[in-house]
Amino acid sequence: MYKRPILLCITFCFIILMFLAFAFGYYAVTPRDRSAGQTVFVVKSGSSLGQIASDLQKRGFINNSYFFMLWGKILGYSKKVKSGEYRISASMPPIHILALLAKGAVITHTITIPEGYTMVQIARLLEKNGIVRPQDFLRVCHEPSIIKKYELTEDSLEGYLYPDSYEFSRGLSAEKVVDVMVRRFRQMVEPYNQRMKELGMTLHEVVTLASIVEKETGLASERPLIASVFLNRLKRNMRLESDPTVIYGLEHFNGNLTRKDLARRTPYNTYVIKGLPPGPIANPGLESIKAVLYPADTQFLYFVSKNDGSHFFSSTLAQHNQAVARYQKHRRYKAKKRP
Repeated sequence: MYKRPILLCITFCFIILMFLAFAFGYYAVTPRDRSAGQTVFVVKSGSSLGQIASDLQKRGFINNSYFFMLWGKILGYSKKVKSGEYRISASMPPIHILALLAKGAVITHTITIPEGYTMVQIARLLEKNGIVRPQDFLRVCHEPSIIKKYELTEDSLEGYLYPDSYEFSRGLSAEKVVDVMVRRFRQMVEPYNQRMKELGMTLHEVVTLASIVEKETGLASERPLIASVFLNRLKRNMRLESDPTVIYGLEHFNGNLTRKDLARRTPYNTYVIKGLPPGPIANPGLESIKAVLYPADTQFLYFVSKNDGSHFFSSTLAQHNQAVARYQKHRRYKAKKRP
């Protein structure tokens, strides 16, 4: 006597399920607006599938955030959606949008970090290109737990953010951006670990000196010569007397290095302290690192700018003083001739 009602109930449930399946499937393959053009949608780092679905509905890409989130969970995409910048359209079926997000088909931007940039300069460059906020980037670079993760003991990651061209997507976390740069540094420097051991230099010493070499000259041919000068001075327990180190130690530098600045005691003033400063003053490129590891074989202890981008090198103080008089006088003469 109960067979008929049970059969009717089963039939009714089956029809409901079929209807829901059809509606669900129709939603998944039906665009919200077939005439819509493509636009940019950013998935922020750490966003849940529910938050992403809600944002998509608010922006008019999909009709129903609940169905979208449910489809994502059914397909196992809940934890696969990658942060970043996507080019999508309301003319795309929701299932297509979901696939793009899960695949991580993000828009990337080429960011070139010049050799010799400091952490602060890199942070500003990343901000200019809309990658990360500078305060977030610098916070990560000073975070002790993150520094320790890379087996470093320094106070910051200055010197270990490798200058190169990177493909970054907007929406990345500062931690991810920093991780890419430090891992690139490790990759480039690893082949020279044995050479450091042969010289009896630590990675920190090499990078610190390489950063000074990087800031002292823009000529690749001069880097081994500059490195030889500083290494020769270190062997003789002479102060490095490098202007870029002084500048790095000044809280506010207006572009004019004065005698007062040179006499000011800071941890980075190599006119005052002996030996290397406590850490790198910039992020050196591979050529500057190699210059420290394979310096020119010279007796040079001094160099002075020739005001054309190159330097004059000397082995004695008398030679150096003559060169300073010659090129400084020439510089003053040119300054007087300017209108």
